[in-house]
Amino acid sequence: MNTHEPIVGRYVYIQCEGKTYRTYYEEAGDGIPMVCLHTAGADNREYRHQLCDPDYTNHFRVIAFDLPWHGKSNPPEDFYLMEEEYKLTERFYSEFIVAFCRALDLDKPVLMGQSMGGNICLELALRYENEFSAFIALEGCEHSPGWWIDPLHHSAVGCDGVATAIFGLMSPDSPDVYRHETWWYYAQGGPGIFKGDLHYYSMDSDFRDRCHKISGRVPIYMLTGEYDFACTPEMTERTAEKIKGAECIIFSGGHFPTAEDPDKFKEVVTPVLKKIIQNDPGRRGGSATARVESSGDSRSTPKRPGPRVIDL
Repeated sequence: MNTHEPIVGRYVYIQCEGKTYRTYYEEAGDGIPMVCLHTAGADNREYRHQLCDPDYTNHFRVIAFDLPWHGKSNPPEDFYLMEEEYKLTERFYSEFIVAFCRALDLDKPVLMGQSMGGNICLELALRYENEFSAFIALEGCEHSPGWWIDPLHHSAVGCDGVATAIFGLMSPDSPDVYRHETWWYYAQGGPGIFKGDLHYYSMDSDFRDRCHKISGRVPIYMLTGEYDFACTPEMTERTAEKIKGAECIIFSGGHFPTAEDPDKFKEVVTPVLKKIIQNDPGRRGGSATARVESSGDSRSTPKRPGPRVIDL
């Protein structure tokens, strides 16, 4: 039988650093706004499972956008006149995210990002903590060196070569159908975009001496899969130890948890989402029920948790 998914897609015009970007986003659900950031070189399809899952959308207004140059968000109109290759910077990335949230008139959304989207949570927690209610950094850490390399934008490699390379970052236990779907996303990237994103990831962002400056007033949850060698569990644990009140969860998964194994990811992230709902009961979706409330009230005086290892 033919059916429709609950996802609604729209375009919004975002002003950032003197340019206007026609930006595509998808959303579903009702409740606490949660903005989702895709990985380097990919697009918002990495969150299609969460956008279609009532276990998320009954409590959250889930929103996932394509960063400019990615997916259905075009480059700036004059991109063909640019003399330099595309390079994502920490400043543009963080300011664009804030501009997007303001354009949608979101009131203190939750921010969830993976890979470079996980790393940028640190910058936003430092500079824009008053704009957000919680951060969920997936496969994120303070510094990710060594990934901005020329072969990633070479005619002999191409997007299909880049896509094949990312197989190694996925868990061997993730379902093949989702591993190959994630490959498909990367095979469709624009030329040089994956490498350009990794300029931010490896060259323009280094929080090793800044983590301690994050106040900890906004909850930060850091989740990393044990099969991730771009952001290893040790890298995430070391970062979380420097951030006041950060919670670190290590699980059996890969670098693209929302896309490569959505069922396992839901098991891992559900306790985090319950905490966010309990800390913000006035905004949870209309379908929120005692299923969450029965888990107890977590709004007691916060204590610094140690790293938690989940083997699923």
